[in-house]
Amino acid sequence: LIRKMEAIIEKSFEIEEPIDKVWANLSNPMEVASCVPGAAITQQIDETHYKGEVTLKFGPIKAQFDGDIEMVELDSSAYRMVMSGKGLDSKGKGSADMIMNGDLQSSDKGTNVNFKMTVIIVGTIAQFGSRLINDVSDQLLKQFIANFKAQLAGQEFDNNLNAGSMMGSVLKSKIGGIFKGKDESSS
Repeated sequence: LIRKMEAIIEKSFEIEEPIDKVWANLSNPMEVASCVPGAAITQQIDETHYKGEVTLKFGPIKAQFDGDIEMVELDSSAYRMVMSGKGLDSKGKGSADMIMNGDLQSSDKGTNVNFKMTVIIVGTIAQFGSRLINDVSDQLLKQFIANFKAQLAGQEFDNNLNAGSMMGSVLKSKIGGIFKGKDESSS
């Protein structure tokens, strides 16, 4: 049985930097990818195609994906980008596809960033189910946002994926929530 799972994560956040500065980073795959936890671009093929790798850890399972990244759309006048990534597990046990839509709008404080990420995972990791993948992806996105802000501010940041401890905190909150729910109903 081949397991397949889809997760959609949407986030908006504000950065206190001018829109053109934010766009310069967002529209540069090398810059953006370095903010994604566990990801690295290993080679630029041409203006819109890149090779890269992503390492994901879910508890005891570690998956490394070798991937192709494409800038599908880059609209500088509308401050809109679409990036797609396709990865194959280096052990051949699965694949991951990702489409990331990003758009920017000027705001009073600087720039409003809207992200929508659709992740489709096939194989071993998919068995964790979409809720867990959603939570982990959500944590990844939070880490990405923190890194992206640090990058714009010219600060150092840690691109290492910390999904192991992240997974623990996600599981604890889930399990805690389940038990809390039971306690309330029995009283």
